[in-house]
Amino acid sequence: MSYQVLARKWRPKSFDELVGQEHVVRALTNALQQQRLHHAYLFTGTRGVGKTTLSRILAKSLNCERGVSANPCGQCTACVAIDKGSFLDYVEMDAASNRGVDDMTSLLEKAIYAPTQGRYKVYMLDEVHQLTGHAFNAMLKTLEEPPAHVKFILATTDPQKVPVTILSRCLQFNLRQMSSSGIAAHLQHVLTQENITFEPVALQLIGRSANGSMRDALSLLDQAIAYGGDSVNEKEVRTMLGAIDQAYLFELLNALLAQDGNALLAQARAMEERAISFDAALSDLANLLHEIAIAQAVPDSIAIDHPDRQTLLDIAARMRPEEIQLYYQIALLARRDLGLAPDEFAGFTMALLRMLAFRPGEQTSSTKAAPPPAASSTVAESTRPRASAALAVSEPAVRIPAPNMREASPEPTPESATSRDSQALSPGAFSAAASSTQEAPASAVTRSFDGNWRALVDRLKLGLARALAQNCEVASFDEDHIAFSVPPTQKHLLGMGYEEKLQSAVEQHFGRKIKLTFALGGSGNTPAQLMSQEKAALQAHAENAIHNDGFVQALIKDFGAQIIPSSIKPLQ
Repeated sequence: MSYQVLARKWRPKSFDELVGQEHVVRALTNALQQQRLHHAYLFTGTRGVGKTTLSRILAKSLNCERGVSANPCGQCTACVAIDKGSFLDYVEMDAASNRGVDDMTSLLEKAIYAPTQGRYKVYMLDEVHQLTGHAFNAMLKTLEEPPAHVKFILATTDPQKVPVTILSRCLQFNLRQMSSSGIAAHLQHVLTQENITFEPVALQLIGRSANGSMRDALSLLDQAIAYGGDSVNEKEVRTMLGAIDQAYLFELLNALLAQDGNALLAQARAMEERAISFDAALSDLANLLHEIAIAQAVPDSIAIDHPDRQTLLDIAARMRPEEIQLYYQIALLARRDLGLAPDEFAGFTMALLRMLAFRPGEQTSSTKAAPPPAASSTVAESTRPRASAALAVSEPAVRIPAPNMREASPEPTPESATSRDSQALSPGAFSAAASSTQEAPASAVTRSFDGNWRALVDRLKLGLARALAQNCEVASFDEDHIAFSVPPTQKHLLGMGYEEKLQSAVEQHFGRKIKLTFALGGSGNTPAQLMSQEKAALQAHAENAIHNDGFVQALIKDFGAQIIPSSIKPLQ
């Protein structure tokens, strides 16, 4: 007798044997038990999750000689014939190769005739999304009102391509991708029944590589059995899949924790000598970091029989959560950009060196060594002693640009230049490291408030509290206290939690405790009022320039042109 591959031998023959699709099984079982039978079903899901298998079980349930039920006997003539693919009234058609209107017309012409062997004629159209538009149109009427003896089962991996007119006429079930742990458990059951020895870690590797497809997992298991000589061992499966020995990954993490660049590169070279796929290495490293993060957050979730349980817990105890998250992000981005690297080894080692260079919560050496920027008369912050911080409030003058000229951009302040340099040093993937280099301790930089609240508001990280900040007027201030007046028209901004956010932003900027108090009143000399005045002055200047322009006056005089005031915008 010829060998039957595991994917066919272990194909479920009843709802009870179906793995990982409990939500679909429950719905179909209830419908069959209550005799609430729909005329058209649509099964969606990725490859190998059980769409065709479910179709065959449903066909047996409808045509079993013992009657319509959720538990077909599997032994009668109809059940056996459906399992063998020889039942005349069960037709599986591949819509990818029979996608035209003629193919559909031929099928529908046969559907009107009564069943030959069974109770129902069941037509299963696989990959139905590949039918042509004309073929879909041909089946619409029949699909909506089919003969009583006909049931349609449509299956697709891409339901978005199925016309809504078809979707609306079907009972739709979405089959889920299976979890790697669920696949590994089923493979363990299969190997136990087959009397084949195995190592649990090997099955976990296969389950992870199957990407949610039980059929792919069984095919890989067949390959592993052949590769390992009638046994399934971790070492052989790793070699077969090109997976990374966990020992290499643990050594890489140990080298990172020890900040040992030599050991890090030595491990990378050892992996290169073994011709290991660095794309797979980055994927496995991300998976390992995910396991470590879980071990750190919920230690009890790591199974007692997990082969690397103690190692995971040990590393989880030595790593900070922010380190795990940063390394995980670096691994993902490095894998995405691996094709852009000069070669895979360069891309992999650069990812490791990036992990070595960026450590959350620590300043880089270049930031530590940089002296504080010199003070400038145009900057609100000052490096002068705090005792001389109290200065008179100065109102910024309204500046009006010349006609048709753009305002020159203000000179960058030392602080804004430092901020830009920090952002240039660190791309978005390393925001955790970048933020730690931007915020120096309070003892490293002495900042003082000179009373220019408008300039300070532009520099604060405020978020929703910016509305309150822009409607505050400084009433008085000293080193440790700023008193604000808020116009009565803006009193709704108080009591919404913005005060605490604004105080936090001010304290973060100056690096010390500063008390903020708020009271209604003031003369209206707020940043919002000043900006409104500047905007109005700019608009008035722009309108005046247009009205006095010689060319515009000529157009008005010679052609009766009119100026539309709302179309005039000042140049900024």
